[in-house]
Amino acid sequence: MTEAVLPQSVLPDLDSLNASDPYARRSQTFPTLSDEQVDRLRRFGTVEKMAKGDVLFERDQRSVDFFVVLEGQIDIYEHIRSGDTRTVTVHEKHQFTGELDLFNDRKILVGGRMGSDGAVIRVNRANFRRLMTAESDIAEIITRAFILRRVGLISHKQGSVTMLCAKQDGDSLRIERFLRRNGYPLEILDNPLKPERQALMAGYQLTEDDLPAVVIHLGERVVKKPCNFMLAECLGLVEPLDPDHVYDVAVVGGGPAGLSAAVYAASEGCDTLVLEGEAPGGQAGTSSKIENYLGFPTGVSGQALAGRAQVQAQKFGAKIALPYQVTAIDCSQRPFRLTLNNGTTVQARAVVAASGASYRCLDIAKGRRFDNAGVYYAATATEGDLCASEEIIIVGGGNSAGQAAMFLSGKSKHVHILIRGESLASTMSRYLIDRIEASNQITVHTHSEIVDWQGERHLEEVTWENRKTGQRSTKPIRHVFLMLGAVPNTEWLQGCVALDEKGFILTGAQVEEHPRWTAPRRPLHLETSVPGIFAAGDVRAGSTKRVAFAVGDGGMSVTSLHAILAEG
Repeated sequence: MTEAVLPQSVLPDLDSLNASDPYARRSQTFPTLSDEQVDRLRRFGTVEKMAKGDVLFERDQRSVDFFVVLEGQIDIYEHIRSGDTRTVTVHEKHQFTGELDLFNDRKILVGGRMGSDGAVIRVNRANFRRLMTAESDIAEIITRAFILRRVGLISHKQGSVTMLCAKQDGDSLRIERFLRRNGYPLEILDNPLKPERQALMAGYQLTEDDLPAVVIHLGERVVKKPCNFMLAECLGLVEPLDPDHVYDVAVVGGGPAGLSAAVYAASEGCDTLVLEGEAPGGQAGTSSKIENYLGFPTGVSGQALAGRAQVQAQKFGAKIALPYQVTAIDCSQRPFRLTLNNGTTVQARAVVAASGASYRCLDIAKGRRFDNAGVYYAATATEGDLCASEEIIIVGGGNSAGQAAMFLSGKSKHVHILIRGESLASTMSRYLIDRIEASNQITVHTHSEIVDWQGERHLEEVTWENRKTGQRSTKPIRHVFLMLGAVPNTEWLQGCVALDEKGFILTGAQVEEHPRWTAPRRPLHLETSVPGIFAAGDVRAGSTKRVAFAVGDGGMSVTSLHAILAEG
C-alpha cells in the first residue's frame, strides 16, 4: 500500500476549527513531555533504536505497547477506502503514542510506524499500568490526551466503520446507538442517492433488503443486520474472558452504581470485572443533561459522566467486558460462577448486582412493534436528530422524562408530556418542573395515557385519552419516548437471592430475619440474602432512583468487600 499524507484534510488550519474540536487543542491532545518527565519515564521501559518504516503497531492488534519518541518521529495512520493509508498525526520528540484502547484489551483503531530513523522508549502493558500508578502528573497528561484523541477520532470519523442503511430504520438506530455509546468512530451512509453509497452497495453486491450492513475496516468484512454481540466481536470490542480465572469481584451492570463499584474496588487493589450488556452508563447514560449531580453546576450529559467513570475504572485496572449479558448465576458455592449470553462462564469471589432497571413498554396492541422505529427508551442526540421540527410525545413524569423534555424541546416542534397523575410535583425535581412550566414548547397532559398507535414500518399516528374526562386526542405523531416506571433487571439471578414483591433485591437489615439468610453473622450493608453477593443502585429494594444515590451505593458496596474476601 502507498501512503497518502493529507495533513491539511485531517488537521485543518486551527483558526477554522471549532473550539470543541480536540485537534484544536494540540498542547493537550498531543502534548510534549519535559526532559525531566521523560527521564522518570525511562525506568518503566526499554530504549530501542528504530529505522524508518518500522511498524510499532497495526490496526486490530490487542494489548499494544506504549511508545515515547526520543529521536525521529512516529506516524499514526488510518486505512482509507482506496486501500491506502492516511496520516492522522505525527508524534515528534518527547511525544507519546496511544489512546483509550491502551486502558483495555480491545482491538486498536489505527497503526503506528517510524516516519524516520530514531529511538523510542517502549513500555509494555504491565509497566504502563505501573507508570500510571507511580507518576501521577504524567498519568494525568496521558489520560487527558487519550480521551481527547478518541473524541478526535470520532469527530473526524478516523479509524471508523461505515454503516449502509435506510433513514429511520429500527436496526440502524440500534447499531448507531450501540457504537456511539461505546465511543466507536462511525460513518453513516443513509442517502440512497449519494454516489459513495451506491458504489459501496454495488461493490459489495448489497440490496436494500440486506440493510443495515456494516462495512468493517474498508471491506475486510461486511456484516448484514448484525446483532450487537456479533458486531462487537467483529470490531474487537469483545475481550476474551478466561473461565478458569477467579476475580475478586464481578460487577454485573455498567451503570453509575456498577462503575462506581468498579472504580472503588479496582483502586483498592481488587481484581475487578464489570459485565455490561450494551454500553457503560445504564439509564443515566441516555440522559442528555444531568444538572443536579454534585460538582457539575452547568450540568453533564449521562454519556459524558459514564465515559469519564469508565476511563477512571480502567485506569485503576478494572476490566470492563461488553456486550455481555449475565444469564444465570450459580450461587450454591464460592467462588460464584456466572454464565454469559455467549455460553462463557466467569468466576468471582464476590458479586455486586448493579444490573439496574428498565423502562416498561406500553401494554397496548403492537406494544413493541415500533421499538426504534418511532418508539424510544432514551433521549440522546441520536434520537433527538430524528425528530427535528416534529411534534413528539414523552410518557412519564420522572426526572428522566423532564430532562428529555428540556433537551428535545430545543429540537422538536412541540413536546407533549403524558402523565397519569394530577401533576409532576410528586415525581419530578422542582427545577425541572419550573423549566417545563416556563416553556411554551412543552405541554403537560395530566390523567392521560396512550391507548393506540398506528403505522406500517414506522410509527405514524398516536391516540391518547384523558382518563378523567374520557376525551381522546389523535395526532400524526411519529416519535414517542417511553420513560415509565422501572422494571428491575433480576432475571439472571433466577431465585438465587431474596426479592421484594416487585422484583427488587432485598439487602442488609431487610434479609437479616429472612429464611434464606443462613450465615452465623449479620448481613453487611447492601449484602443480599446470599453472603458475598451485594446489590447497588436501582436494582436494590428501597433505593432512591437518582444518579448520585446509585454512585453512593456502588461505593458503599465495596466497603464490605474486604471482609467478604477474607472469608475465603
